[in-house]
Amino acid sequence: MIKMNNNFLILEKQLGLTFKNKDLLKNVFIHRSYLNEHKDFSLPSNEKLEFLGDSVLSLISSLYLYQKYPHLKEGDYTEIKAAIVCTESLAKAAKKLELGKYLFLSKGEEKEGGRENYNILADCFEALIAAIFLEFGFETTNQFVLKNLFKKLEYVVKNRLYLPAKSRLQEYTQGKYKIIPEYQVIGEIGPEHKKIFKVAVLINKKKVAFGIGKSKKEAEEQAAKIALEKINNVK
Repeated sequence: MIKMNNNFLILEKQLGLTFKNKDLLKNVFIHRSYLNEHKDFSLPSNEKLEFLGDSVLSLISSLYLYQKYPHLKEGDYTEIKAAIVCTESLAKAAKKLELGKYLFLSKGEEKEGGRENYNILADCFEALIAAIFLEFGFETTNQFVLKNLFKKLEYVVKNRLYLPAKSRLQEYTQGKYKIIPEYQVIGEIGPEHKKIFKVAVLINKKKVAFGIGKSKKEAEEQAAKIALEKINNVK
């Protein structure tokens, strides 16, 4: 289990940034659950920083795509942006920086693995963006995002990985077989309000992959993603 680290000097060295306002940096890591057990704590939760960071990240992403890929359409910008600022992407960036070690969590959240929770990590990463923006300004924040979030963006754009897996699988089957994939629900478990769906994706009437999700759409997307992975491994 990851243990909390109060030594922000290590993080600052890793970031290449030294905060004059140490409380601002500390505030990045205050999860709301911690305040439930520490009512008199001097700092608020990181939620307002996360809100600001989300807006700053949106501007940086939009500006970067507009300048870097002028040939793409607005719809492409929207898809790419959604892919690079999604919870999974932000959480992975946070994990590389080991932000989970610095989080202030309640005992319950700690026990539930909060330091590895993708939602908590993604929010923390956005809060860090806000703190860098407030302390150092836009250009430093822009460089931080470029370095820690956009490294693989060119590969993603070149291979159209920003598109949903279902769209990419359809492009593949139409190009190779002149057909579109079929999706079949082959199983449902759980009560009506909390169903889990199992879906098969078929190409040329042959089941090539299965997906599971809380909705048919989610299960179809997972099935398409697994099918693409199989196709790429065969190539």
